[in-house]
Amino acid sequence: MKLTDFKVLTFDVVGTLIDFERGVLASVRRLGGPAAKDLTDDQIFEPYMRGRATHPGRSSHEMANVYLSLAKELGLPDDAQSAAAFQRDVLEWPAFADSVAALKRLRKHFRLVAMTNADRVALSAYAHTLGDPFDDTVCCDETGVAKPDPQFFAYNRGRQAAFGYKFGEILHTAQSQYHDIGVATELGYATCWIERRQGKKGFGATPVPEAVTTPTFTFPTLAELADAVEAEARLAA
Repeated sequence: MKLTDFKVLTFDVVGTLIDFERGVLASVRRLGGPAAKDLTDDQIFEPYMRGRATHPGRSSHEMANVYLSLAKELGLPDDAQSAAAFQRDVLEWPAFADSVAALKRLRKHFRLVAMTNADRVALSAYAHTLGDPFDDTVCCDETGVAKPDPQFFAYNRGRQAAFGYKFGEILHTAQSQYHDIGVATELGYATCWIERRQGKKGFGATPVPEAVTTPTFTFPTLAELADAVEAEARLAA
């Protein structure tokens, strides 16, 4: 099986294209002041994930509550102004350094589709940060559920079929074993794991999966996926 056998790349956005971990850490350390200075990454990520689990709603609204939850747990400033600032920061989370250029390269070869738990407001902000690379988008506002719910993937499969693409022509590309790679593989998707945390311990601000699933393809960065696609295309020319 080759990368160029596929016609559609579906992408997890937050964690794969958008570096939300860097965004969370920067916001908490800025808003938390001296009390946050000596906190490790994991000491921030763990209450962040607990807060998100408690407030799983639309990311363009609920992240203020996520901040209040983690701030109370960590003894950081938990006033409304800080929560509002964290919420604004969420919409400005940065892209990974390679995301914009790699997506431009990949769009020459594939239909690019966002598949994200972010809501429409947040997705619009992230798409703009990424240079508006997507030919189609699927978010929690349409599906009514969030990954790893299989219905999210079923919705996308039906949507792409409506545009004339067969299931076997889709390669799902993601960083999260928990939200994407495991369930997508179970459902029969070909998968590409962008292992953003390669060389780092643990799973960061992503829930720990029951097991690590072996994907169809693995790359440590999106740029290396684009390199591999272009190499295949040159051989076929």
